Amino acid sequence: DGRHAKGCYSLGVLYDNGKGVKQDYQKANALYKQACDGVDADGCNNLGVAYYNGKGVKQDYQKANDYYKMACDGGEASGCYNLGVAYESGKGVRQNKSTAKRWFGKACDIGF
Repeated sequence: DGRHAKGCYSLGVLYDNGKGVKQDYQKANALYKQACDGVDADGCNNLGVAYYNGKGVKQDYQKANDYYKMACDGGEASGCYNLGVAYESGKGVRQNKSTAKRWFGKACDIGF
């Protein structure tokens, strides 16, 4: 409630995994959204994963990719990697191997 983005992300992970609390994907996603809005790149990436897999939200590859891009832009290597996977497979975007390679390269440069 204090707008500490990393705290929202961490609490979201607990609800996502059901560790110490009852598993609740919708609550996890709300916390990830709050974290992402607070400029926490991990929260953006996890929200992207939720949309990609349809966990607690309607599956939406385009929305997943939007969150992956926010995560990548925020320095979260997993977001860059996930965008690479999207372009490699053509999920939510037009399949493009060279664009996939660029996103994979950025993930690598960040440390993934």
